[in-house]
Amino acid sequence: MTATPDLRSPQLASPDLLRSAFRRHAAGVAVITAGGAGGPVGFTATSLTSVSADPPMLSFGIGTGSSSWPAISTADHVGVHVLGEHQSELAATFARSGADRFGAPTTWREGPEGVPVLDDVLVWLVCRIVGRVPAGDHRIVLAEVVLGDPAGAGRPLLYHQGRFNGLRD
Repeated sequence: MTATPDLRSPQLASPDLLRSAFRRHAAGVAVITAGGAGGPVGFTATSLTSVSADPPMLSFGIGTGSSSWPAISTADHVGVHVLGEHQSELAATFARSGADRFGAPTTWREGPEGVPVLDDVLVWLVCRIVGRVPAGDHRIVLAEVVLGDPAGAGRPLLYHQGRFNGLRD
């Protein structure tokens, strides 16, 4: 079934238009972590993007009003974790404002470069931050992959229509 776009009454650009559009865009779910002066910080991200294969580089967005931004704004390294479909509660914890993100039941350890590395994820990477690009009320962080492990078991967690979901065959 195809739908013909109604070009007579488009919505003007607004934060609500963008949010509504991207609710329809399924995205993989990641958690970004860093060491902070007051302890580890982390947040759920659906903006993770591969940027370059040589050198291996990725990007993610973070709001400058985020509680994690002060640590990310000065960190040399971050942890990037691709979540599995069994980790919707972990994704929700790292997305919730004021949550104790690194307390039980979250399991993690301090990894290379002092980066918090989460247990039981599909992929974990330690990345060196190489740039922070202003983009409205966010920053696009560019990070070069230093090391990691892509061997976690399971299928990816997705975010779509405001909910965490698994893949369907």
